[in-house]
Amino acid sequence: MKEIAINESFLQKLHDHKKNGLVNFPDKELAEEFITQLFNLLFIPSVGKQSSVKELGKEFESLKSHLSSLVYDVLQDGEKAQQVSSGFFGRLPEIYDMLLKDGEAILKFDPAAKSLQEVIVAYPGFYAIAVYRLSHELWEQEVNVLPRLFTEYAHSKTGIDIHPGARIGEYFFIDHGTGIVIGETTVIGNNVKIYQGVTIGALSGSIPGTKRHPTIEDNVIIYSGTTIVGGETVIGHDSIIGGNVWLTYSIPPSSVVYHQSELDAKENFSFAQSADYFI
Repeated sequence: MKEIAINESFLQKLHDHKKNGLVNFPDKELAEEFITQLFNLLFIPSVGKQSSVKELGKEFESLKSHLSSLVYDVLQDGEKAQQVSSGFFGRLPEIYDMLLKDGEAILKFDPAAKSLQEVIVAYPGFYAIAVYRLSHELWEQEVNVLPRLFTEYAHSKTGIDIHPGARIGEYFFIDHGTGIVIGETTVIGNNVKIYQGVTIGALSGSIPGTKRHPTIEDNVIIYSGTTIVGGETVIGHDSIIGGNVWLTYSIPPSSVVYHQSELDAKENFSFAQSADYFI
């Protein structure tokens, strides 16, 4: 095997960056392991038997320590890392209740879903929402990088990209989900339904630190393939946005917006002539 020579100046530069904390982030595999274990502990029964309350307490304490270690890798402050971890697990019951509402919304509006258990274990939309809500709590506590690792892991597994900085209300419904993108400064109200291939994004040239992504008010339905962009764009409550729509401006409440295309259906003459063959 041919030996690859590495430029010494590059190695020195890399060493200096690490030494000066310019490369400062948690272990990616440990981060993915944490979010997987937490999701499973919250929603997936133990194989063969249910854990006792005492055993669950021990598992949560172990995960709390795991999170403290990950947060420390980001903040380099042991006391702050413990505070963040305690705050996160203190909020966990409220996050859990919100996720059950999301699951109920999926069960209610997807005719293919037969039970809440099916939604939890088999629906990528629920998994992506769960990881988002857990990540958002850390984002609110101003922990950098780590929430992005969590949501990007969910993105890799589901094809659904929700930035942890987005603000999303109760009873959030994602159907199918593949190709959905929800940007950092997006605000989504309650009882919103989004289908596959939807992008809620920013306009090119948007300024960092500003409101770059749209606001979607309560009870809005956005069908597949639609793109809505711009920080000043507001989709009024109780609106329906049809498939393959491109929106860069606000619409009032209770609007119906759809993409109109012309279809020219012609009879297949040869097929029509031989139709009696199939009767």
